Amino acid sequence: MEKFAALKELIASAEKDAKAFYEKGNKAAGTRLRNALQNTKALAQEIRNEVTAKKNAK
Repeated sequence: MEKFAALKELIASAEKDAKAFYEKGNKAAGTRLRNALQNTKALAQEIRNEVTAKKNAK
């Protein structure tokens, strides 16, 4: 559950950069957003692997 909370926090923190990129055209914010999305993808994959392992362990 800790990783899921971290995932939610990561997405919430990326919202500021998303707004800056899409609404203001800030290219640096776009780079930060892409990085946050990559980290989100990796963390989501870790969570998926944990869920699968726990599901199959029962």
